[in-house]
Amino acid sequence: MKNLRNGEFFGQTNETICLDGLIITDTEYTHPYVDWHYHENAYFTFLLQGNMTEGNKKEVYDCSAGSLLYHHWQDAHYNIKPDIFTRGFHIEISEQWFEKFKITKHKEGSFTIKNPDVKLLFYQLSREAKMSGDSLEISLNQLLLNVFSQFSDQKGHWEKKPAWVKQIEEILHENATEKLNLPDLSQTLDIHPMHLSRDFQKYFNCNLGTYIRKLKVEKSLTLLNTDKSLTHIAIECGFADQSHFIRCFKENTGLTPLKYRQILRGR
Repeated sequence: MKNLRNGEFFGQTNETICLDGLIITDTEYTHPYVDWHYHENAYFTFLLQGNMTEGNKKEVYDCSAGSLLYHHWQDAHYNIKPDIFTRGFHIEISEQWFEKFKITKHKEGSFTIKNPDVKLLFYQLSREAKMSGDSLEISLNQLLLNVFSQFSDQKGHWEKKPAWVKQIEEILHENATEKLNLPDLSQTLDIHPMHLSRDFQKYFNCNLGTYIRKLKVEKSLTLLNTDKSLTHIAIECGFADQSHFIRCFKENTGLTPLKYRQILRGR
């Protein structure tokens, strides 16, 4: 089985940034099939464009643009890519980085991450990586530490979560662009609206409306990689109109959608 060394990925790597304990790569996937292999370091894969399937010893993930995976070091997996342009953003993390920042490595193998707060942090990471300067390393380290902090904050809550938490997470991720309301969600989950309203914050670290808006913004980020107009994207993501979309986008990312699109395209 092939062992990929630091910064090595199958495909055409267009950019590599080497920092103290971190290697950031932007790679176009060119292989329709990559046989079982593993990587020397733990790393994140953030799919910026296209689609791919990844399988490991436990699960198979169908990934589209916006998907985020964490891979434990030396966790064996394979990849299948359809005949479309597919591009991934990777952050490889060395053993020394974990030790320096006193972070306990996740040992569960590979897993997919759905938390919109973490995904929004990765959009910021990919944006920061495109900006050179003396503050690059400190910015990337801060954002990455925020990612691991999100994992730590949620671990205790999610270990003993009630069944409705997983149910509502699936419902919201599948229907975030639709018109949702508290009474209908409560009826579907068979719990009292007051109970849902009170405990949602406990497991998701924000209220229901804020979480839904984050999911809509997350979806819009993948569409900004296309040539669709802002009006079209706003409608497709379930915003009331373009101005509402721009306001929510800036609130969650610190940028307007147009500015983000320009950075994404290197302008």
